[in-house]
Amino acid sequence: MRRSIATAIATAAKGFLKKAKPRGATARAFSGYREKLRSELHSIRFEDAFALFFEMVQSQPLPSIVDFSRLLNAIAKMKRYDTVIYLSQKMELIGISHDLYSFTILIHCFCKCSHLSFALSVLGKMMKLGYEPSIVTFGSLLHGFCLRNRVDEAFSLVISMVKSGYEPNVVVYNTLIDGICKNSDVSIALEVFKEMEKEGVRADVVTYNILLTGLCNSGRWKEVARLLKDMRKKRINRDVVTFTALIDGFLKEGNLFEAQELYKEMIRGSIDPNTVTYNSLINGICVHGRLYHARKTLDLMVTKGCFPNVVTYNTLINGFCKARMVDDGLKLFKRMSREGLVGDIFTYNTLIHGYCQVGNLKVAQEIFRLMVSYGVTPDIVTHCIILHGLCVSGDIENAVVKFDDMRRSEKCVGIVAYNIMIHGLCKTDKVEKAWELFCRLSLEGVKPDGRTYTIMLLGLCKNGPWCEADEVFRRMKEDGFTYNTRRGFD
Repeated sequence: MRRSIATAIATAAKGFLKKAKPRGATARAFSGYREKLRSELHSIRFEDAFALFFEMVQSQPLPSIVDFSRLLNAIAKMKRYDTVIYLSQKMELIGISHDLYSFTILIHCFCKCSHLSFALSVLGKMMKLGYEPSIVTFGSLLHGFCLRNRVDEAFSLVISMVKSGYEPNVVVYNTLIDGICKNSDVSIALEVFKEMEKEGVRADVVTYNILLTGLCNSGRWKEVARLLKDMRKKRINRDVVTFTALIDGFLKEGNLFEAQELYKEMIRGSIDPNTVTYNSLINGICVHGRLYHARKTLDLMVTKGCFPNVVTYNTLINGFCKARMVDDGLKLFKRMSREGLVGDIFTYNTLIHGYCQVGNLKVAQEIFRLMVSYGVTPDIVTHCIILHGLCVSGDIENAVVKFDDMRRSEKCVGIVAYNIMIHGLCKTDKVEKAWELFCRLSLEGVKPDGRTYTIMLLGLCKNGPWCEADEVFRRMKEDGFTYNTRRGFD
């Protein structure tokens, strides 16, 4: 659990308790919590759910674990897993004991937060108290193992379940198959799928979607066709996820025509494409260089009632910037801002890089200042883009100032920034300064790569003394690099 989140929640809780009414009014003030649990949980906001918990803990008599579990489950559905863990601890402190359902919610939240050791500890505690874990409990643990890419342990858990007399259901198999596919072991996932059918567990559309996504990503189109045929045979209808997986797969293969035909088939079949579908299409169209068509697809998705997200705009902005049509990219950025979408680090880095590429450092730096003013923290990539832009434009003095600022503010500048700076110094005939920077690498704890040696050697051969070039060769051999006349050092 992150301490900062726990502290923030604790502070909010104290604030709520300070506002509480005198104890004599407790029963009257909080007599309505049952009504809220019964009628409002499906639409309750996080702030209200959080406040309701503290209404409940001040009620006399205290609500049952069943009531608390209903509230905790509602908060878990909001993906506020840290909050559920914190409130569970508060619940225990006032003497409310867990039951199987609340233990399962807690295990689920620990798994979602990647705290598997805590989840397993809760499992041990509940079994010690005499509670037998349910299939849902095991499903949560299985999901936790798969999230952490611990597929071997996920397999072991399923085997333990079977040995203990539990029959894995379709949700358990889907979780396992998904974890295996995300581990790039689609062949093993297909074996598990066969075993599932052998055990009499009927696959659903989710099962097929997981496998189709894995097969499409691996380019195994014959098996994709076989699975689609199998779906038709079993009368399992394709949904938006099925079509999106196929569209994305075709686009990754560069087959825009097939992807667009699938889109048309979706529309004919009254299956509404979602944002993920349109994002895949827009990306594929951009890759093919059909940027205005991509922008029309953005307009189309809006007319269809499907709202673009940051990924949609980032994809388009990246496409236009790569084509050096940076002003069009900036217009899209302004459009997304008008629609209430907040650009992320990728948005700003793409625009800054685009303007640096076309030599317009003034606008690039304006965008840099804008991102800082909006509270988006520049990363090392942002700084390197600006540094490279300054060096390419020949503004070496400001590049040196920027590099020194980076070294002061960043914990680890990294070899990429050093390579940019060394190359910039060499290109402006400041080879001595470049050599000084190269020699300082070991003192800064930064290891040179093949590009570093290539840049430094070419700079010295052009403008520097041969003795220092010999020194570069010596260091290069010590670091295990060999020189290739086409690529430089490998």
